[in-house]
Amino acid sequence: MTKNDDIPTVRQTLHDRGICVLIPTYNNIGSIRAVVEDAQLYCADVIVVDDGSTDGTTELLQTIKGITLVAYRQNHGKGYALKTGFRAALQAGFSYAITMDADGQHLAKDIPAFLHANQQWPGALIVGSRRLEGKERSGGSKFANSFSNFWFAVQTFHVLDDTQTGFRLYPLKKLKGLRWLTSRYEAELELLVFASWHGVKIRSIPVDVYYPPREERVSHFRPAIDFTRISILNILLCLLSVVYGLPLCLWRGAMTVLRTVGTLLFFLFFMVLVITPLTWLYVHCGRMTERKKWNIHLLIYRAARVVVLHIGIPGTTFRDKISPDYDPQCPSVYICNHQSHLDLICLLALTPRMIFLTNNWVWHNPLYGFLIHHAEYYPASEGLEALMPRFRSLVERGYSIAIFPEGTRSKDLRVDRFHQGAFHVAKELGIDIVPMYLYGTGRCLRKKTYHLCRTPLYLEVGGPWSQERLQQLGGVREQTRWFHHQYVRHIEAINNRIEQDV
Repeated sequence: MTKNDDIPTVRQTLHDRGICVLIPTYNNIGSIRAVVEDAQLYCADVIVVDDGSTDGTTELLQTIKGITLVAYRQNHGKGYALKTGFRAALQAGFSYAITMDADGQHLAKDIPAFLHANQQWPGALIVGSRRLEGKERSGGSKFANSFSNFWFAVQTFHVLDDTQTGFRLYPLKKLKGLRWLTSRYEAELELLVFASWHGVKIRSIPVDVYYPPREERVSHFRPAIDFTRISILNILLCLLSVVYGLPLCLWRGAMTVLRTVGTLLFFLFFMVLVITPLTWLYVHCGRMTERKKWNIHLLIYRAARVVVLHIGIPGTTFRDKISPDYDPQCPSVYICNHQSHLDLICLLALTPRMIFLTNNWVWHNPLYGFLIHHAEYYPASEGLEALMPRFRSLVERGYSIAIFPEGTRSKDLRVDRFHQGAFHVAKELGIDIVPMYLYGTGRCLRKKTYHLCRTPLYLEVGGPWSQERLQQLGGVREQTRWFHHQYVRHIEAINNRIEQDV
């Protein structure tokens, strides 16, 4: 449960991420005020769609301050109300909508759980799986949920525990099938099916549920009519899955495999047959000079720019933002968050005057280890104290040193704890710290995966931090802690900004 002190932070974070709460309602005069006001405790942006209420709900909603009210006279059904609400949210500039039922079944205290899930799985459709153990439910309700779960698994080959819940977080710009969306109760199942077919990740989180006494419950579910509608819809979706859903999934999977295989073959060809042989010949023709070392760096830099800016990583778009105060000629310690194998090639396209610390497997790699050695990259396992004389020599020759303060790639794409090494090196050498922020590489190629996903890649290079400015933060430990917090906030801000464009 969220502490009261955390509620303002939740409200601000929801607003910053473009998340609103959407509540469709029809004749819920007894519960709607409490539902809306509870939602407003956690979210400042609440949209209520009044689906033609006739019991005074409309007049009551008009007295509630701070909401966006969308109302129309004729009742069209929950599917129509959701569609209307989604359009209103998109027009207002929101990227996500958390939907809640107006009967009080869903508890606003679970809204922070949806926020956390959205931060963990941005772009996913989050389904609130109700904790139904011990709840008094009718036999029809139990059957409806099991019936819906079964057909969803048949149509999408995915299993969800609760496909009937209306407590969900929708990525608005990824919603598919709205044009054909049914207008009634069964629309929520249709939204799940179309999302799955179009590759939208669907994640489930546990949420609490409240069922009032039977005599106080307000339900617009009509067992005979609505079961018939759901059955007809499931028959149509099963037929559609054969001619549309399954082929679409197979096509998307095949394209992912082709992108990955194509990239791998290109990389192997480029490294094994072009870069490494040419570098070997160049190094062994005559003695190694400073000019030769510089030319090797230029080769790596130009190859990286060809891949990132001209050929492109399949399925991605690359954007960068560079501070006007950044000077690639000034030796500095570059720091950057670490998400993927792709981080290195994106950073190498920035400047040829950059030296990296590598892992042992990169240092000993049979494909490009030879190139790494002669480019004067060094294995981090040697230790910073042992490497410091080499760093000093590189800085004197005009090179900068790039270090990932996290040390290893993040598993869940969050910014892991920073180590102090980069700040210690900068202090010992008396040079600036230049922060760089990478977004998207971890989603394109995740840790312990071997396929590429479509996503934008974003690189931001900040202005330099001089030693005088760094010392205002405190010692090395305080600097490390401050920059870690800064990276957590800044990567989150980049994530929000890019999602607004997706």
